[in-house]
Amino acid sequence: MGGIYIKNKWLPYLLILPTILMICIFKIYPIIDSVIQGFSSADSNFTLDNYKLLFADKTFWNSLKVTLKFNIIIIPIQIIVSFIMALFVNVKIRGIEVFRTVFYLPFCISLTISTVIWQMMLNVNNGVINSMLGVLGLKPIGFLIDKKWALLSIILISSWRGCAYWMMFILAGLKGIDSAVYESAKIDGSGFFNTMFRITIPLLKNTWLFVLVANTTANFLLFAPMQIATDGGPQGSTNVLMYEAYKSAFKYSNRPRQACLVTILLIIVMLICFVQNRFMTDKEAHR
Repeated sequence: MGGIYIKNKWLPYLLILPTILMICIFKIYPIIDSVIQGFSSADSNFTLDNYKLLFADKTFWNSLKVTLKFNIIIIPIQIIVSFIMALFVNVKIRGIEVFRTVFYLPFCISLTISTVIWQMMLNVNNGVINSMLGVLGLKPIGFLIDKKWALLSIILISSWRGCAYWMMFILAGLKGIDSAVYESAKIDGSGFFNTMFRITIPLLKNTWLFVLVANTTANFLLFAPMQIATDGGPQGSTNVLMYEAYKSAFKYSNRPRQACLVTILLIIVMLICFVQNRFMTDKEAHR
């Protein structure tokens, strides 16, 4: 009996061991290795020269500015649009399941394919969107080649797919709210907006925390649309830190620079997520 007890006791840990090993090998180790490389010289001695060179580079500061601008715009857009979509598909009417499927379909398409599709649609010469503008008598817009439009176009491409994903988490949170709460509010004469801001949104606090932190992390690490659609241009207007780190490692073979960029990006994400967590977490839970 003792042997069986010990076996059962350790069985859960043995089952999750492969996952823990994968996380350590492919997640934790690369992060630690990047931090070490950023502070290492060619002869493996401690140095700050890599960061001094990086901070003297105008490209780095432009990438940092673009990264912050990109996230300041896209995070609120994705969360608000996802919430509106979730409210819509949470309505109890016949056939609403069809809309849920349609709204979620964009996420079923890979990021690479969806970016290529949007790249063709936004083409300045023969893209379907500029063709529609031409029918209306408007001049074509260089969505992906004009500095004024490029970042907004990347935000559109990323949000088209991202909103579908975050909608499902918010919808799950909405489903977790007891219908009796809404019935009581209705009896008290609470209107739609009053119910939404005083009941729905506050009761989704845990959902908001998860979506906000996960969305922030995902968007700070996003670079595929920039790589495929604009190559960081025009004039560096879509060159985010993550794409700059990718180019440093695989295009310029400058691993120390890449390590510094990844470390800085990691620190930024951790600080932002820490602030979000402190702001969104109920203070009573810490007492």
